[in-house]
Amino acid sequence: MSNRRSRQSSSALRISDDQMIDLVSKLCQLLPEIRERRRSDKVSASKVLHETCNYIRKLHREVDNLSDRLSQLLDAVDEDSHEASVIRSLLM
Repeated sequence: MSNRRSRQSSSALRISDDQMIDLVSKLCQLLPEIRERRRSDKVSASKVLHETCNYIRKLHREVDNLSDRLSQLLDAVDEDSHEASVIRSLLM
C-alpha cells in the first residue's frame, strides 16, 4: 500500500513537457540577463536554471549588503532622532 501511495505522490509531482516549457519561459522573463537577449536566441533550460541560481545568489548578496548598510546607519543615528523614527517606519 505504501508503494502505491509513493507512486501516486511521485506521479503527482511530475510535470508535462508543456508545463516545463511554460515554467522556463516564465523564469526567462524574470532574469535580466536572459530577458535582454533577442527573442530569436534560444536558451536551454539548463542555462535558464543556472542563470536563475546565479541571480538568486546575487539578490541574496544585495540583501546582505543592504542589511549591513542599514545596521551601520542605525548605529550612527541617535535612537530618539527623527532619522531613526523614519527608518523604523520604513521597516514596518
